[in-house]
Amino acid sequence: MEMKLSNCLPTQKWCGGAPFYRQVNVRFYPLPSQRLLPASGKMRQRRSFSLQNKRQQTKKINIERPPNVDLQSSDDADSNTENMSKQSLSSSNQEISIKENVDTLTEAESSDEISYLSVDSNEEGQPPSVHLQDLIGMIRNAEKNIHLLNEARVRALEDLQKILGEKEDLHGEINILELKLAETDARLRVAAQEKMHVELLEDQLEKLKNELSSSRGSEENVLHVNNSVPLSHTDSVNSLSEEFDSLKKENIILKQDLQALKSELSNVKDTDERILMLEKERSVLESSLSELESKLAASQEDVLELSALKSECKNLYEKVEHLQELLAKATKQADQAISVLQQNQELRKKVDRLEKSLEEASMYKLSSEKLQQNNELMQQKIKLLDERLQRSDEEIQSYVQLYQDSVKEFQDTLDNLKDDSKKRALDEPVNDMPLEFWSRLLLMIDGWSMEKKISKDDAKLLRELVWKRDGRICDAYMSCKEKNEREIIAAFLRFTSSPTRPGLHIIHIAAEMAPVAKVGGLGDVVTGLGKALQKKGHLVEIVLPKYDCMQYESIIDMKALDVVVESYFDGRLYKNKIWTGTVEGLPVYFIEPQHPGKFFCRGQLYGEHDDFKRFSYFSRVALELLLHAEKRPDIIHCHDWQTAFVAPLYWDLYVPKGLDSARICFTCHNFEYQGTAPASELTSCGLDAYHLNRPDRMQDNSANDRINSVKGAIVFSNIVTTVSPTYAQEVRTAQGGKGLHATINSHSKKFAGILNGIDTDAWNPASDNFLKVQYSASDIEGKLENKEALRRLLGLSSSEIRQPLVGCITRLVPQKGVHLIRHAIYRTLELGGQFVLLGSSPVPHIQREFEDIGNRFQNHEHARLVLKYDEALSHLIYAASDMLIIPSIFEPCGLTQMIAMRYGSIPIARKTGGLNDSVFDVDDDTIPVQFRNGFTFVTADEQGFNNALERAFNYYMNDAETWKEFVQKDMSMDFSWDSSASQYEELYEKAVLRARTASRS
Repeated sequence: MEMKLSNCLPTQKWCGGAPFYRQVNVRFYPLPSQRLLPASGKMRQRRSFSLQNKRQQTKKINIERPPNVDLQSSDDADSNTENMSKQSLSSSNQEISIKENVDTLTEAESSDEISYLSVDSNEEGQPPSVHLQDLIGMIRNAEKNIHLLNEARVRALEDLQKILGEKEDLHGEINILELKLAETDARLRVAAQEKMHVELLEDQLEKLKNELSSSRGSEENVLHVNNSVPLSHTDSVNSLSEEFDSLKKENIILKQDLQALKSELSNVKDTDERILMLEKERSVLESSLSELESKLAASQEDVLELSALKSECKNLYEKVEHLQELLAKATKQADQAISVLQQNQELRKKVDRLEKSLEEASMYKLSSEKLQQNNELMQQKIKLLDERLQRSDEEIQSYVQLYQDSVKEFQDTLDNLKDDSKKRALDEPVNDMPLEFWSRLLLMIDGWSMEKKISKDDAKLLRELVWKRDGRICDAYMSCKEKNEREIIAAFLRFTSSPTRPGLHIIHIAAEMAPVAKVGGLGDVVTGLGKALQKKGHLVEIVLPKYDCMQYESIIDMKALDVVVESYFDGRLYKNKIWTGTVEGLPVYFIEPQHPGKFFCRGQLYGEHDDFKRFSYFSRVALELLLHAEKRPDIIHCHDWQTAFVAPLYWDLYVPKGLDSARICFTCHNFEYQGTAPASELTSCGLDAYHLNRPDRMQDNSANDRINSVKGAIVFSNIVTTVSPTYAQEVRTAQGGKGLHATINSHSKKFAGILNGIDTDAWNPASDNFLKVQYSASDIEGKLENKEALRRLLGLSSSEIRQPLVGCITRLVPQKGVHLIRHAIYRTLELGGQFVLLGSSPVPHIQREFEDIGNRFQNHEHARLVLKYDEALSHLIYAASDMLIIPSIFEPCGLTQMIAMRYGSIPIARKTGGLNDSVFDVDDDTIPVQFRNGFTFVTADEQGFNNALERAFNYYMNDAETWKEFVQKDMSMDFSWDSSASQYEELYEKAVLRARTASRS
């Protein structure tokens, strides 16, 4: 703090005996603590006290004034002093330093000394009138100097008091911050990621305390200066001389004090800069405090959610008890079924005995000669035993007749069985042909139909023959597959009799399909669910965009059809090229738009600025393809926001055109992504934005001028599913539903959660070609060899065979709990294990953070981070890991834990979403023993994760045999798509049945 005080200090110049005044600029700075020494303060008080005593004595002395000299009283002098002070304050245009003021006082002292000498040199002992007047003026000027200096001191003290007051206020605010930080620290102990930051703040506060404690005593050293110095007349020259000496000495002392004051004021500037720094630090602390308070509020919301989850857990426990009761009933039914099976086995034994009897009969026929010989012998014996044989003749004849009758009956039964087997051979499907064969036939027939080579009715009948895997059409194709297309068509048209319908016709419209176009779990679901439904006898077809970045090597018999499908978009019609091929045995249609925007030639599936337009275009073309091919599916199944447009497009535009046989099923794999856009963009694909932008249709729940494609699919679909039962409950809450919870709850009757499965053919350690050694649940020794292979590949230490290896395969995004993954690396090493991470992040700062961690562990013998996607390495990590962590903040389903158990890697997972439905803690007594398959924790913090990880390490290190049994049990668990597909099948059939009932009524 800098203050300017412009004072006019009188400086005595002997120019005609009249003094003149020079302007002085004085800068005052806040005094630092402990700068005013007590000794100097006492000295000043003694000087002020002695000066007052001398002035009181001078009041009693009367000086004879010559008539020509007009002396002023002390009151006049005081008034002159005030006038001079006011005049000096108003004259602020000229400034000189304190040093000039000190020089002025020195000049005054020398002038006073000259006056004093002139008085002593008067021979008559009386001072001349001129010298006496000058002496009195000089004294008055000195007193005025003292008065002005006192005023300057008073102002400096006032400024100092203001600064000290501001320091006290700052200290009070800092104390408040300390209290708030202490409270926040107590509440956020579980927030381990903020621990380092809080400790840094506490260190800064300690520094502030030390600096402030050193400045508290500055208030105790403030000097009080007396501002009034009375002036009185002197009686004699001797008393004036003594007083002049004292004034001279005091001027010298004042000079020293001014020097000390100057040095002290220079130190004040440093204190001012320190205060500015403290204020900056205070602002930083306030911002940090606000951030901590916001995090505290977020943690409180988490606590509320936990309470809600507890209540939901209670409901789940009740459901589990109910399921246990159902299990008991099912067990009884199974016992009954076993008894029935035993009876069937007894019947089978009887049939076996009859078959043996038939063989004996044939033996008798073949050995007729031996029978004749035996008859001769029998005749001889009859002669000998005629009486005995006569008695038994009738009995023998009866036995022979019974035997002949039984042989005849058995022969008739055998003939009937042969006839039945021939009939069944004609009617039953051929199951020894691969799925790719039937998909290829189906695509071939569809191609003929779209190219107008066969009629629509014939195409429908041939598709149904392929659908039921009729052996006749298989034989016809095999007999003429080397012939030309016309002959194959002629052979197929011979089998256009009406077949029986074996199952449902299901068409999936999706943006992903593994392995040709996969980003996340959606691609695995489309392929896995499609294959499972196909195995159950349903006709399953897939419609995909034709991306330029697909894995074309995974597509079998891909070819372009000689047909063009036109679709509407942005006010005009665009042509689309249609490709066909089989993927994992499933027939797939690929749509290639002939649009100038090159919608699917971008080098990636998602992440484009016009994704909303790209996929709304694809959704309409997919329906246009079904209409053009005259398909009559029972179910159209669309997935996530990219194909959510199918539901409103189907009912608003394509049902009126005749594509009205299907029920719509929509599956949302993650409610984090909802496909919102301005309502005007909905018109591009031909939908009526004005008609649909309503709260009960597609209007986004948080913005009236935007539409939400996922909401539209929920409203317009007949079936709505998500990927696990727990996630289905979570999305009904405000936080889990991401704004759609009200819509979900209003359509709860058609909403269900079905746990995803995994493709057990693709994820099978007994046949996985990516592994060093294949193994199975009955023989898990291959895990150790794969563990060693992974260690050699990544350069990890192999010195301890039993050292546990912890794996993590994930996308590094906040949803996956990256703060716990980071903590797991260090905690695993502290517990004596090894850690391997495979994954990358689309978030730049997260990717950089883990790259820094990876660089630190680049040459570490027990940790390695591979920050990319590597399909082959992921298989090897699953096989080599003893444990695999999945610390997700939320997880709709998750396939990682299922794949890990399939490969004998024990999951360590947080209880959320699909993880809660598939991983059950080994120490949870409320779960039946046969279902306990991992280690779980509830709270997404380091403490909860540490508890699960340490328990897993204890099991692994202390009981090798129990751990082996644990691994074998996990590998034997069924996470295939079979049960999940059955649940979808049930939903499909109910929806189709309701539709058929409604149409008949």
